[in-house]
Amino acid sequence: MVTRAHDERRLVEAVAAAVGEVPGVAFLRPGLAARLRATAASARRVNGAPTASTSGIRVRGTGSTRDADGLALEVFVVVHRGHRALDVTRAVREAVTRAARTTPAGPVPVRVTVTVSGIV
Repeated sequence: MVTRAHDERRLVEAVAAAVGEVPGVAFLRPGLAARLRATAASARRVNGAPTASTSGIRVRGTGSTRDADGLALEVFVVVHRGHRALDVTRAVREAVTRAARTTPAGPVPVRVTVTVSGIV
């Protein structure tokens, strides 16, 4: 049985993968828990490759609170120096919107907010 929590997790993973493909994105902003266990998080691997952190993605409006406004996705990224933050945020917004529409929660309207939380 597929639950709403499972659907939301798949949505977050799809969004994280899409954000990782955008040129200029260094990484998703790590959350406090990820910072506190940085050594454990850096050791996490799938098929020999490091896994993407999803702590920089927030989903609102899912499950029982879903309303006519659909999904609200907040994405916090760190941008590589030398890339225009505006261009990166636009590309991230497009990639996230596409990824959200390909998941089970996809048919609802999607509102995406991208915040650049740092430059490296």
